[in-house]
Amino acid sequence: MPCRKPNEVPQVKPSPIPGDTPAQSGASLGEHCVKDRPTPSGQGSSGEITQLGGVDVYISKPSEYPHAPSKLLLLLTGATGMHSVNNQIQADKFAGEGFLVIMPDMFHNDPLPGSVTYEEDKEPSLIEKLKLRAAETAKSFLADMWLARQTPEKILPIIHKLIEAAKDEFADAVANGGGIYSVGYCLGGRMTLLLAGEKSEAPVHWGHHQVKDEEAAVQKKGPYIKAGAIAHATLVGNEDWEGTKAPLAFICVEADQLFSDEVQEIGKTYLNENNVEHEFKTYSGVPHGFAIVGDYEQLNIKQAQAEAYDQILTWLRAH
Repeated sequence: MPCRKPNEVPQVKPSPIPGDTPAQSGASLGEHCVKDRPTPSGQGSSGEITQLGGVDVYISKPSEYPHAPSKLLLLLTGATGMHSVNNQIQADKFAGEGFLVIMPDMFHNDPLPGSVTYEEDKEPSLIEKLKLRAAETAKSFLADMWLARQTPEKILPIIHKLIEAAKDEFADAVANGGGIYSVGYCLGGRMTLLLAGEKSEAPVHWGHHQVKDEEAAVQKKGPYIKAGAIAHATLVGNEDWEGTKAPLAFICVEADQLFSDEVQEIGKTYLNENNVEHEFKTYSGVPHGFAIVGDYEQLNIKQAQAEAYDQILTWLRAH
């Protein structure tokens, strides 16, 4: 299957010129949100790319399905998207545990600019470093422009359309699980959080708070999932916690600027005050994006990957 892997969006790169100040570039997503790690040796995807409800999807099914019961799991990705082989392998892993996994193309033919196959960096010359620095700044700008377009107002209707189609196409799996499950990584983590809530049909834009009369006039829908797991979420706003109903597990990274301690504490307070079942687990010494399939040399990151995967599986199976 074709694989498109977006280039790195660096955060702060040291200048190749001695004494020069570092170049500040866009850090909206972070390296591991926008570029795949090398695919683990000997691994490949085994599902299929098709359409469901008019949405492009990658579907991975348990080997015994439909003869053995399964549960429906949405896998919502970060910026690397549905065509990432690593994301496809991640879907296959969940399918191997008995879940019927649907991974949608959330970005609807609007992939992150600069998609290339990941390669380990080689030591460039000074001239190459200067050229690379200029190119990275331009790519960072394009990535930020792309990110600004990936709003809940754009992405959630795609997911809602898919959910309605999945309820018909895989009614047995939905019934067997008593609903739909979701696991989200990075940007997909925020979407999983929003799916777990009872939200107004008309979106409330940033900085605007509805008064009581407005709230009474707006019909609320959701939650759309029975339970969810969220790994190193990205771009979660304080208002995203409002209305959360479904049980959620969080895989967090220590000192993660993309899912700050402040935002987490606001979430914990809301979930506790509203008796929403949840768990937060913070992993130290790992990068944002570590929990998705990808090869790392560091043993501690490999171990954390396995631990995070087990955390997700345990949570989903318990609900």
